[in-house]
Amino acid sequence: MSFLASRTRSAPEGVGKPVRRREDPRLVTGAGCYTDDVNLPGQAYASIVRSPHAHARIVRIDTAAALATPGVLVVLTGADLVADGLRALSHRPVPTNPHEVPLKSPDGSPFFVSDPLPLPVDRARFVGEPVAMVVAETALAARDGAERVTVEWEPLPAVVTSTDAIAAGAVAVWDACASNVAVETEAGDGTATDAAFARAAHVVTLDSRINRVTGVPMEPRAAVGDFDASTGRYTVYAGSGGSWRIRNDVAVVLGVPPESVRVIAREVGGSYGTRNPCYPEYPLVGWAARRVRRPVKWTGDRRESLISDCHARDLVVHAELALDANGTFLAYRARNTSNVGAHTVSFIPLAKGIGISTSVYHVPAASLHGRAVLSNTAPTSPYRAAGRPEIMYVIERLIDLAARRHGFDRIALRRARCRIATPWVSSTTAAITPPPWIALSSCRTGRDSSPVARMRAGEDGTAVSASRTTSS
Repeated sequence: MSFLASRTRSAPEGVGKPVRRREDPRLVTGAGCYTDDVNLPGQAYASIVRSPHAHARIVRIDTAAALATPGVLVVLTGADLVADGLRALSHRPVPTNPHEVPLKSPDGSPFFVSDPLPLPVDRARFVGEPVAMVVAETALAARDGAERVTVEWEPLPAVVTSTDAIAAGAVAVWDACASNVAVETEAGDGTATDAAFARAAHVVTLDSRINRVTGVPMEPRAAVGDFDASTGRYTVYAGSGGSWRIRNDVAVVLGVPPESVRVIAREVGGSYGTRNPCYPEYPLVGWAARRVRRPVKWTGDRRESLISDCHARDLVVHAELALDANGTFLAYRARNTSNVGAHTVSFIPLAKGIGISTSVYHVPAASLHGRAVLSNTAPTSPYRAAGRPEIMYVIERLIDLAARRHGFDRIALRRARCRIATPWVSSTTAAITPPPWIALSSCRTGRDSSPVARMRAGEDGTAVSASRTTSS
């Protein structure tokens, strides 16, 4: 007997029971508290100087004019950051879920993980990367000061697409990763897959690039930092999807134990993944608060959000699907190349895409090759569904291509290879009605329910040729 079936009583708001939302009244009446609503006594304001170049060496940063601006308290650069002993951001990009397909190098070599400082010292690696922070009495004074910071740049060659980044002779985003390939991984059974393709009657191929997206949250990112000199504790206000993770990351940068940092997230202001990582501004406001001995508030604008928030997607896929003469799926193989940007924030989208490449369909053999590639673009991170939509698009397009080019019915082709049994049963033991295109009999793979078999039995349209063809 299951745990749910064995219960003698249930909570008023337990599993399977509707839960009334409690946050709506304050949000719809304007009583919410977003990060920009947080104001601490005596706070100063920060503005960020960002790189206008995709890749450039920082020759010199002149702060004299900014410091002479009325109201400016301090201008902080990467050199100041290093002098104060701050450390690099630690994103921990490698997935650790033991129940998912792991990322494994074919030769066992370690993956490349970047270690960016919140304010770089040597060079900027994408448009929008912070290079200096101006702290002033007012937000307008901070912006005025930021406009007066003079950075002497030495522009460098840049790569912005994953295809260009891995081409021969491409400039390295990080010197420690000359190939720009941060991850090289394989999964599946290559031998069985190649054998299946060799005997296939039909092969369809697809080359796809899913473009970048950005979250454009309702409230642009903001952060307020405070430092208590008597206890040595930092408090950072930042809307996020995981305050504990950000607390740990901020502590690493500041060089203090996690218990010395408190991160408070009130209303998030929209995320879907955009706010999950620890951004440079979060430890920077804490550090600045310690330097000026008063709270420091930073609020980004829409332009800053667009260029400096982590992006998502940006996946290039070359995929092939092998079918026999009856339309039965024999094998799938693909090469997935994920553009992770200038910093290795996360490899999770690449890993999840590899793990679910064949979707809900029965495909006896599969072979996947994955790469995470660095480029001079904003870092990418998991957004809504974290790598799944891109891959679902690929397999569904392949099935449609097979149907169109080889005379199969596109719905029957899916029914024949669907692995989902009906009726579906949820964790609450309630039956769920499946989508109408899923038929119980056709989901069983123990009999010949291929589209062509049904065609020949008079159930569908015209039969197709069994000759081997390759489509692109």
